[in-house]
Amino acid sequence: MGAEQKVEGMLSPYRALDLTDEKGLLCGKLLGDLGADVIKIERPGGDPARSIGPFYHDDTHPEKSLFWFAFNTNKRGITLNIETSDGRDIFKKLVKSADFVIESFPPGHMEKLRLGYADLEEVNPGIIMISITPFGQTGPYKDYAASDIVAWAMGGYMYPTGDSDRPPVRISHHSQAYLHAGAEAAVGAMMALYYRQITGEGEHVDVSVHASVANLLQQISPDWDILKVVTLRGEPSAGDGRTRRMWPCQDGHVMWLYWSGALAKRFNPGLIEWMDNEGMAGDFLRQIDWDTFDLRTTTPEVLDRISEPTARFFLSHTKAELLEGAVKRSLMLYPVASTDDILGSAQLAAREFWTNLEYPELGTTITHPGAFAKSSAAPPRVARRAPLIGEHNEEIYEKELGLSREQLLTLKQAGVI
Repeated sequence: MGAEQKVEGMLSPYRALDLTDEKGLLCGKLLGDLGADVIKIERPGGDPARSIGPFYHDDTHPEKSLFWFAFNTNKRGITLNIETSDGRDIFKKLVKSADFVIESFPPGHMEKLRLGYADLEEVNPGIIMISITPFGQTGPYKDYAASDIVAWAMGGYMYPTGDSDRPPVRISHHSQAYLHAGAEAAVGAMMALYYRQITGEGEHVDVSVHASVANLLQQISPDWDILKVVTLRGEPSAGDGRTRRMWPCQDGHVMWLYWSGALAKRFNPGLIEWMDNEGMAGDFLRQIDWDTFDLRTTTPEVLDRISEPTARFFLSHTKAELLEGAVKRSLMLYPVASTDDILGSAQLAAREFWTNLEYPELGTTITHPGAFAKSSAAPPRVARRAPLIGEHNEEIYEKELGLSREQLLTLKQAGVI
């Protein structure tokens, strides 16, 4: 790894034990970004999440999972089988000096191992336990298993996602529902830490992936409360009385929406004037009265006559040209960024967002997204690559817990570490 610069973080005095699978990996990473000493505990042989692709140079190997790299930065790593008696004893020794335990086992599993919150509280009265499960620790669904796609669907956010003429879809290749739960778990951990500072008491934080997705519907509810509009899936057709939102341009897509009612006069004329300056508006667009324009009563034929010249205009420009013109005219038009666009973003570069981490075992350096926020004091940072399998066993077991080399060998042979 090489020498690392020691910088105090907001959570530098604190330690977290991370027992999670992909449902909770982000929680530990966020605490680590804030400076906590996060110890990722894997079963002997490695965590199943290491089998999640994509992989470095497409080489399917547990030490080359880019998914693992992404969500386990700023963590140390040990192997430990808490299903064994010796493993549980060792885990409790780690709990004595820990502040957080993050786990994502089915409800009741930790209690069966006698490692539930009540058990750990006896070892460390100030311990904060964060449990991340598909449906939470209570309720009629609490014992149901669920993958990310199930939580996304049952949480309600799959319904408005996708094309209007096709079934609902899940966002992205990776675990959006799990990521929302992991972020909320980190927030819950911070709230519990604040509570402990006031009362001296630990707490059990119960995070439901299902509920985390349901919380996303907050942005859909105001459409009805304020506008009396039911949010529909995807890009509505002209027959729905609304226009498209995603428009192709020379090198990708931009987002632009023709507005209705009071906002129509504010935003629509600027684009029409821009198009007219380039000879692409035509008489029909120039003659529209935006003061009275109402998408709900506009016919599909009229919407088609608005859309056709607009589409031609966007196709005559690049994303950069359209963004520059939109900023100049105060238009709500945005480029849809590709991965290359994000990597080359001048804004992100100016904020030093990207972080290069060394991977000596791969003989390379990999660019990672940086910390999630900036701070004038104790800034969050990404400084450590994800751990190898059992990379810090000796460091933690021998130097911190005082186990001998012979004890470690015995434990390894017994499948404990």
